[in-house]
Amino acid sequence: MSKEPTKDLLKFLKPFPDDVRQRALWLREFVWDLYPDSNELIYDNYNALAFGWSPTDRVGHIFCSIAVGRSSHNVHFGFYWGSQIADPRKILLGAGKQYRYILVERTDEFPKAYIKKLLKEAYANSLAKVKDKKQLMKGATITKSISAKKRPAGRSAMKKSG
Repeated sequence: MSKEPTKDLLKFLKPFPDDVRQRALWLREFVWDLYPDSNELIYDNYNALAFGWSPTDRVGHIFCSIAVGRSSHNVHFGFYWGSQIADPRKILLGAGKQYRYILVERTDEFPKAYIKKLLKEAYANSLAKVKDKKQLMKGATITKSISAKKRPAGRSAMKKSG
């Protein structure tokens, strides 16, 4: 309900290096400032910690997300239905049927204005997927899954973090 990080999210981010946590939380604030009535869905899974925004509580309605890889510690800013939005500058990565993302290595290089345009289209696309308008919710933060087992940090992650 707030852009203040939840206890769950802070706990899930704790194992990651400081710079990764800072980037993820900076991106989170960026989205909350633009879409304060959206719902944040948190997934603490085996391969990654991911949190995304949706007009409902359903993963299929997520319009954008932040994912932090457990072994690589890469921070992705992604679009769940990214293959369905325009990307005239061709900066989005991914060749699958659906998800597109950018790697965020530095917040000062994050293309805010361009991403805001993509977010606007992604949000409209996501909202159009909501068939039952009774599913619409406002401003909730929901921890959707917590994996008991986490992928161990890989060699490259260990080098980067310590």
